[in-house]
Amino acid sequence: MASDPDQIPAFSSDDTLLPAIVQSADSGKVLMLAYMNREAYEETLRTGATVFYSRSRNSLWRKGETSGHVQHVRQLLVDCDGDTILVKVDQVGPGACHVGYPTCFYREVTPDGLRVVEEMAYDAKKTYGGE
Repeated sequence: MASDPDQIPAFSSDDTLLPAIVQSADSGKVLMLAYMNREAYEETLRTGATVFYSRSRNSLWRKGETSGHVQHVRQLLVDCDGDTILVKVDQVGPGACHVGYPTCFYREVTPDGLRVVEEMAYDAKKTYGGE
């Protein structure tokens, strides 16, 4: 059932999580998938930078607050049912992926298993710390 156009996106409650597909506004490449609750969505609208809800941390996640690899929103689109958000962005910094690639979709599925199809964009260990 389609939602009311005045209630798009379809956050049925403040803790509803909707998938947010993040795409490069220039290349059209899908950079990542994350989730937004109402608060993340509203902060994204207010600031013009992507904000998501981290399911692992149970808190808002402002993309780039640690790495500096922020995303400036160019366009927000919502699907016909109001339950998926497409965010077209200008990616600042070498990558959207926290393991060092320009996109989180850096592996192709082949009959022989996964094959890396992107070049490493930055050293994630230096950016985020750790081993």
